[in-house]
Amino acid sequence: MRKKKSKSSSDIIDNYMDYVLEHNTQPKSVYSFAKANNFEETEFYKYFGNFEALEQSVFKAFFDNALTVLDKSEEYKLFDTRNKLLSFYYTFFEILTANRSYVVNVLSNKTDKLKTLRTLIKLKQSFTAYIETLEISRLEVKQETLEKVQDKTLKESAWIQLMITMKFWIEDTSPSFEKTDIFIEKAVNTSFDLIDIKPLKSIIDLGKFLYKEKMHIN
Repeated sequence: MRKKKSKSSSDIIDNYMDYVLEHNTQPKSVYSFAKANNFEETEFYKYFGNFEALEQSVFKAFFDNALTVLDKSEEYKLFDTRNKLLSFYYTFFEILTANRSYVVNVLSNKTDKLKTLRTLIKLKQSFTAYIETLEISRLEVKQETLEKVQDKTLKESAWIQLMITMKFWIEDTSPSFEKTDIFIEKAVNTSFDLIDIKPLKSIIDLGKFLYKEKMHIN
């Protein structure tokens, strides 16, 4: 009998991603998954309650890896808010691209949109917390309730923008996903221009880009 291996959470995530890509489905049980990868079932439960929690942790790990890369960059620390967010996007989507087969497999679930949203819940929590640290400039309001509404709206809008960008990336068939890079730049610049109350040129520019892409697809 082979000696059972001790596994880290990242080891188990790697094993799980490999399984999903090879079998195009979740393992039948934690027991069979652990046995196939030569570790004790209890090792799994040290880190995850079930496969859904593991899937949520995969996308959080992608986010954490992106921040780790950015934190090592002295240049990033000197960027203004707009360029910090752009840098995050480019770094995050590089990581998604390195794991594209898995991401597309999980997020292209056409039958259960709610499950897809649940899968991204930890990513959303981490991303919106990151947006808060950027201290994005906004309209000054004196009323505390309005400030809270404004903060929530900003974080939800940023999250929706990330979701839209992920959808665009999944459907992007351009070499090296260069159209996604263009979309990221235009979308982030447009969102900041809206905050700065200079929206018209960027909105028209983004609209033209999306219109051309739609016409090309049709």
